[in-house]
Formats: sequence, C-alpha cells, structure tokens
Amino acid sequence: MKFLECAALDRLNDFLDNLNLGERTIKGCLEAYSCKHAGTDKKLSISLETEILDYLGKSSDTDSSSPDQTLLTRTSRKTLVYLVLTLYHIYPDYDFSAVKAHQFFSEESWDSFKQIFDTYMCEASKEWAETVGGTSLLDTLFKALDEVVKLADCEIYGYVPDSEADPLLESGAIWSFNFLFYNRKLKRIVTFRFSCFSNLIADGLLVDDIHNEYDEEIFTDMDI
Repeated sequence: MKFLECAALDRLNDFLDNLNLGERTIKGCLEAYSCKHAGTDKKLSISLETEILDYLGKSSDTDSSSPDQTLLTRTSRKTLVYLVLTLYHIYPDYDFSAVKAHQFFSEESWDSFKQIFDTYMCEASKEWAETVGGTSLLDTLFKALDEVVKLADCEIYGYVPDSEADPLLESGAIWSFNFLFYNRKLKRIVTFRFSCFSNLIADGLLVDDIHNEYDEEIFTDMDI
C-alpha cells in the first residue's frame, strides 16, 4: 500500500486535527492509499491470505455448515487483505488478524455512513458552519471523497470492532469509527477515522461515567 498525497483531503484534515469542542475533543483523519504492494506489504499479504485459507480449511473440517460465503471467492479474500493491510498502515503498532478483523467489517451505504456521521459529528459540523462557513462539513467531505475515489464506484466498509480489537479505545477514546472507501477499479482506498476524547478525564471523572453520559445524549437525540 502506498500513501497518496491528496490536496482535496488536506483541508478537512486541518480542521479535524484535534478539534476542541469544550468538554470533548474530536480527532479525525482522512488518508488515501494505492492498493499496490510496497515494502513488506507483499510478504504480509501472503501471510494474511494463508491465514484466511487455513481458517476456511479448518471450518470445512470441523463444521458441517459451510464457512463464511464472503471468504470463498478470491476477489473477496483479496478485498479483505487490502482492507487489513490498510489497517496496518493506519495503526503500525497494532497486530491485526485477518480472520478476526473480518468479523468486524460491515459493508455500508452512503446513507448508513451519513446517519452515523450526522449523529456523532453533529458538534463538529456546527463548528465547521460557524468557523468555515459555505458548504457544510458533510458536503465538503462528500466532494473530497468523490474527487479521490469516485464514490459512485466505491464499496464502503465500516470497521467497528469490540473493545479488545480497537486500538483507538485502547488510547482512551469515548467512541471511534473507521470507514474505508474502496474503489476496485482505481485500486485505491481512502480511510476516514474519527474519534472523540474527553477533556474532563484530567479533572478526575471516570471514563465509564463519560461513556454512559455520552451514550445518553446520543440516544436522546436519535430518532428511534
């Protein structure tokens, strides 16, 4: 995977880098990668595919039910390898298992992504409107992603692991999201990760209390 410099993403990264909103800080980052192997990627991709094939072999030997259909085709396995390689580049100090990561990937639509963004990035969007103005934060994001990976041709994946497999939560985040926008034709992936950290931890509040308080706010605002 090769990191790509993209001016279209820089403006958003400048805004989302350590965005202080009083009691909370939002941290967001967009990065673009070419799906061409670079450095140790080839060796790692072989290792990841071997892990997947071993898992499929063991599943067929020990379970009468068929293994996960999404891993049976070479194209699907290749996509998973690209996604996991991208995670390795985002979090170089974290060891990802392809099979375990597969359990936490979900295929999303732009509408489902938008719902999550609108819910969790509401305060950031308001700050953008007040300090930047013009086109909304979401629309600016849409245009930037479309310029880099052509959203109409993209597959969108969310990576939402449990706490044991989330490197951001290990760093003290209240919540975090990772989305990967994959254009198979262009062989390009854009990652968008955004997370929320409390500015009150230094004042002695427990992280669990902050989580509960934030969850109550989110679900109060959501139309269920």
